[in-house]
Amino acid sequence: MDTARLLEKQRTYFRSGATKSVEFRIHQLQTLKKLLSEHEDELFEAVYADFKKPELETYATELGILHNEISYTIRNLKNWAKPKRLKGTWINFPSSNYTIAEPYGAVLVIAPWNYPIQLALLPLVGAIAAGNTVVVKPSELTPHTTSVLSRLMSKWFKEEFIAIVEGGVETNQALLSEDFDHIFFTGSSRVGKIVMEAASKNLTPVTLELGGKSPCIVDDTADLETAAKRIAWGKFLNAGQTCVAPDYIMVKASVKDKFLEYLKESIRSFYGVNAKLSPDYPRIVNEDHFGRLVSYLSDGEIYYGGKTDQEECYIEPTILTDIKERAPVMEEEIFGPIVPIITFNDIGEAIDLINSKPKPLALYVFTREKETEDRIVEKCSFGSGAVNDVVAHLGNHHLPFGGVGKSGMGAYHGKKSFDTFSHFKGIMKKPLWLDIPFRYAPYKGKLKWIKKILK
Repeated sequence: MDTARLLEKQRTYFRSGATKSVEFRIHQLQTLKKLLSEHEDELFEAVYADFKKPELETYATELGILHNEISYTIRNLKNWAKPKRLKGTWINFPSSNYTIAEPYGAVLVIAPWNYPIQLALLPLVGAIAAGNTVVVKPSELTPHTTSVLSRLMSKWFKEEFIAIVEGGVETNQALLSEDFDHIFFTGSSRVGKIVMEAASKNLTPVTLELGGKSPCIVDDTADLETAAKRIAWGKFLNAGQTCVAPDYIMVKASVKDKFLEYLKESIRSFYGVNAKLSPDYPRIVNEDHFGRLVSYLSDGEIYYGGKTDQEECYIEPTILTDIKERAPVMEEEIFGPIVPIITFNDIGEAIDLINSKPKPLALYVFTREKETEDRIVEKCSFGSGAVNDVVAHLGNHHLPFGGVGKSGMGAYHGKKSFDTFSHFKGIMKKPLWLDIPFRYAPYKGKLKWIKKILK
């Protein structure tokens, strides 16, 4: 792939003004929605080939989220794209003031493998809505899904408007060496640093959607049965390969045993006694990630699960207790179906543990105490989160989604996606019928008045 030629082709198309009209953008979003509907079965099959993921889970976490986002964007785009009037100031009286949302130009979206449709196309929705041309680089680790996406998108969209570029590390490097107008990256913190370094050479703005160890707190006032059910759902969704999955659980020591029983029961109610036979339990994406995850199994005592099958890249939903000191499972993002259990006696201990680690992408707390909820939200810095639930907050397009610190920078979803891919140009318009001479030289005797006005 000649990345320089592709970028110049997209720049030329952007400069033609073709992407600027709101009607054009809405039509392209409608086209994307139609593509997803008409090729739903092909997309189901591709994701199953990469993960053995059930259709319902693929629809709920990939296609359904996209349909919802596209519909919401289409309904609101005309309003988002309108110039927005702002207040003036006495120093510039009289004047009218407003902002205009304009597209950056040619943007790059680099997507991860864990949700290969949603995380490639959800940023694309915002980029289209804002009026950009887009190069999308899906992950090479999900070859079936990436291949189908590439074929379908090239069939439905012109390359100069939207292009899917396949390839591995070398392709990423080639794309990052180009002077895009914005880079949107989802993936690990390690690669995020590489993206940011490459972007800095051209002073390219970046959005980084990274990860981290997202904690989940369960106190002694929580509804333990409901908490266990919701946590099990969010943790073992996509076999734990979710950036906002609860990474580890901190449970009040006094309710630990009861909670663990409920958690084990929830796993069995979802996937049966042998999750390997369940049609609803996906597999690990490849052998490298399988091997990494298996190494965590010796970092504590296996309370439940622990069975593996390398040939199938299968790891049973696993609960670890009695975690060893400085164990890798508590230092690295797990990104798989293994959940360490940590106990605490006072909520301050849990807060201190969270704050001793890099700021997480998500945080969850199960409690009936408003005081506990408020204390955790106030004392802990994190990207986004939920009280008495996990993961589901991603389904609300009214909530911005993004990290903070090492879990990322910038946010998207809903209106925030439009904002992320737009530059807001501020304009002040002055009439000619009044020209106050106060600002002009000579300045003698004017300083005291300037001080009064600019206090």
